[in-house]
Amino acid sequence: MLNVPTLWTAFIVNFIALGVIWAYILHSYPTFKAAKFWTGSAFACAASAAAAMLVLVMDSLAPLVIGGTLITFSTCLSAMGIRRFYDDTTVWRGTVVVTAMTFLGLAFFLYGYDSQTGRIVCYSIAQSLPVAASISWLMTRREGRVSPGAHLTASVATIVLCINAFRVVAKLWHIGGDFSFVHFNASQSVMILALMFLSMVWNFGFLLMAMDRLRNEVADLAMMDDLTGVGNRRQLLQRLSEECARSDRSHQPFALLVVDIDNFKTINDTHGHAAGDACLQHFTLMAQTRLRPGDLLARTGGDEFCIMLPASTLREGAMVARRIVEVCREDAAGCVGNEVPLSVSIGVAQWSREIGVFPDRLIAAADHALYVAKKEGRDRYAVYEPAPPLAPELPPIRREPVRRLA
Repeated sequence: MLNVPTLWTAFIVNFIALGVIWAYILHSYPTFKAAKFWTGSAFACAASAAAAMLVLVMDSLAPLVIGGTLITFSTCLSAMGIRRFYDDTTVWRGTVVVTAMTFLGLAFFLYGYDSQTGRIVCYSIAQSLPVAASISWLMTRREGRVSPGAHLTASVATIVLCINAFRVVAKLWHIGGDFSFVHFNASQSVMILALMFLSMVWNFGFLLMAMDRLRNEVADLAMMDDLTGVGNRRQLLQRLSEECARSDRSHQPFALLVVDIDNFKTINDTHGHAAGDACLQHFTLMAQTRLRPGDLLARTGGDEFCIMLPASTLREGAMVARRIVEVCREDAAGCVGNEVPLSVSIGVAQWSREIGVFPDRLIAAADHALYVAKKEGRDRYAVYEPAPPLAPELPPIRREPVRRLA
């Protein structure tokens, strides 16, 4: 079997490699703040293993106190990285307290009251605290699901807790071999090998979480308009398809607004494209003040926008359209000044059973209403009201032949 010094050396090399990987990720993606904590955690863990190996050349157990303190600090950094990954605030107070208590506890059970059992219990509890706190964060559903990387990391954290509990029970009740990290034997070799494997899987779970986050960010960018920061046509069609399918099942209507900025070509030709871009950006800000959190505003063309209003009737859609027209009239000067006239025309349509799961039909209906609003003079809205169905034809009257009495 491999001896313990060789395993500790492999442990150190493994964590240095992980630290280099996280440092490269942090350099490549500076906004990914969790990588900063996971980089520090990997290097701190490598330092803890290096410190623990000093017992081979020193006639003292002090390196184990330093190593145990550093690995607790490394675990706390990992937990802080998990909290930062989920955009929660990171508080150093807890990390400092747990790390300091670990150092004091290990030092007390070495110099104040020499107890190997006390050191093992102190170290195991201190390392388990941040690990246990991480599980609740990892298993919390975000956007209706738990990411595969978070699920893997939580599974590793659970195994680490079980190993720590087993070490404490084995030492207190003298079960199994010596798991003290002082006497190099087969039991310790197996434990170090297991910890090395778990640490690699733990960090691989972090990598999966990072990949999932970056992939979602790229997907969000693909659904967003660069200029205005609202949704684009792809996002609109996706949401419309989902909403049409939902309404087709529940028969609950929703409304769609098609918005066009009046005389936008004239604005570009007269005042320049910068002024036109400013009008587009200012319109999105004004429109969003009249929308609910669940409503979708998307830019579908140069000067054309669509607004989807879930769970809204045609009348409610018309009210929103009126408010947007009015706010554009009142706040037009906020675009690039009074010299740029800013007004909008809006067409409003409502989902119906005839539209079914075909969003193109709903867009066409709202477009038809938009054409009516522009034809009537712009700076207004119009609603699409489908013609009532024709009355069904009555069956022909069957006339019985008249019988003449003889």
